[in-house]
Amino acid sequence: MQSRSLSSVPLALAIALVLTACGGGGGDDGLTPTSTQAPIAHPQTKAAGSRFLAQASFGGTESEIGVMSAMGYERWLQMQFGTPASSHLAYFDAQLAKPDSDGRPRIDWVYNSFWEKALSAPDQLRQRVAYALSQIFVISAADSTVDDYPRGIAAYMDMLGRHAFGNFRDLLEDVARHPMMGLYLSHLRNQKEDPETGRVPDENFAREIMQLFSIGLYELDPDGSVRRDGNGKPLETYTNDDITGLAKVFTGFSWAGPDQSDARFRGSTKSPNRDVEPMQGYPKYHSGSEKRFLGVTIPAQSSADPDESLRIAIDTLFAHPNVGPFIGRQLIQRLVASNPSPAYVGRVSAAFNDNGLGVRGDMRAVIRAVLFDQEARDDNSASASAGKLREPVLRVAQWLRAFQAVSASGEYHVGVTDDASSSIGQTPMRAPSVFNFYRPGYIAPNTPSGDAGLVAPEMQITHETSVAGYLNTMRVAVDRGFGRDNPRDLQPDYTRLISLTTDPPALADRLDLLLMHGTMSASLRERITTAVESVTIPADPTRVAGALRNRAMLATFLVLASPEYLVMK
Repeated sequence: MQSRSLSSVPLALAIALVLTACGGGGGDDGLTPTSTQAPIAHPQTKAAGSRFLAQASFGGTESEIGVMSAMGYERWLQMQFGTPASSHLAYFDAQLAKPDSDGRPRIDWVYNSFWEKALSAPDQLRQRVAYALSQIFVISAADSTVDDYPRGIAAYMDMLGRHAFGNFRDLLEDVARHPMMGLYLSHLRNQKEDPETGRVPDENFAREIMQLFSIGLYELDPDGSVRRDGNGKPLETYTNDDITGLAKVFTGFSWAGPDQSDARFRGSTKSPNRDVEPMQGYPKYHSGSEKRFLGVTIPAQSSADPDESLRIAIDTLFAHPNVGPFIGRQLIQRLVASNPSPAYVGRVSAAFNDNGLGVRGDMRAVIRAVLFDQEARDDNSASASAGKLREPVLRVAQWLRAFQAVSASGEYHVGVTDDASSSIGQTPMRAPSVFNFYRPGYIAPNTPSGDAGLVAPEMQITHETSVAGYLNTMRVAVDRGFGRDNPRDLQPDYTRLISLTTDPPALADRLDLLLMHGTMSASLRERITTAVESVTIPADPTRVAGALRNRAMLATFLVLASPEYLVMK
């Protein structure tokens, strides 16, 4: 192969490889640390440390892998628990305060802030868990109503980060009270029933807080197995009557402010921070009638009390036995594996139910159980059902972190990356619906994984168009950088990689450690070595640097395009 830009390399082989993969891929509340949980051994190799960081962060740099491997899992986790939270709202307000700002909030600042935190924030575990939570407690800037309040979205992201290491009960209440969720699922300005006009409370949020945010559709055993009746039919967790009763709870909540006037409830009187402060209750608009749901009855209130109704509802949902396995399994899926065993789910559920010190819902205990479980830490590379498909955002973030990308602007100009044909097909905080980019139970039809009954959530956004779009995007990005502007704003540093290009096996080793955590097969290693060696080093000394760089770019692209990389074991 002649020395030439990576962006001119043919795609046919890489597309075929990735399509093969598509078919077969598998608030800091002062809580006491979960000291009763057994400690876990140090990683045995740097590759094991790299794999852990791919699950617990947006990916490790070579120095971080070395530090974590020396420090050990336990000390790293405790260090991360103690690292102060980075703030999306602070990034947003800094942009708004710049002299060249026209005072108009911009939604792109939300996306840029995400990439800043993913690539450079010291609180990597918190940011990674917050991103996982954003795919469970979904709001979306794809909704035009939410898109009008980008500062509120930044505050919502901070709220998820604040509760990532807190207690699930507090997280659930703050999600229910957040004005962006109120806009997205239409319980902001939700009014009590009116028999004279026939008006009934909006039921949207009442349904989703049960179905998606807490207990799910069907009763579960502690290990996540669906409970069934004598005829084998799944037992439903709630009925339409439960939705109707719970909908009354979520009446009378609207914008925060110094009073509870009708104008403030309707939104015509505006507080400057109403998009970032929790919704407040307005007794005038709250249903005072009896509320029945999930076996609980809130008696009729002589004076309507929205805050007390909400407290009872959140307590009821939080206490439901489904929450541990329902939320625990999804966190496993987002961080470690799409198809955890029932035993794995059961151990995470047990940590949710009791952190070892009698506390329910301790997110630190849950995160520890997810990341330190034997199934998470064992080498499962030979198992067809282990691991998960890396979603596009995580692929790009890991690549950029592995090569310590810097932002030329200092502002991480990335913007929207939705387009599946010309970009990566996914933008953080822009899911197409409340069901996220993909559903946790999605089974890809007409695939080996589907035939085996395995779920592959990320496959729901993986198809011929997205595969070609990803490869086209990365073929150029590896060479020229990622993001907007000209030149591209995010520029990886390949200096160390280029120094290894005269030793192709060592080059493959470095990519294996940084991107594949020691799982690179002999066949992929040979393919990379052969491709690198085919890029000849010219006799003309002025052209040598370009050739060596092209070797590094080609090797990196072949890894990012390979099925072995796309399926993280």
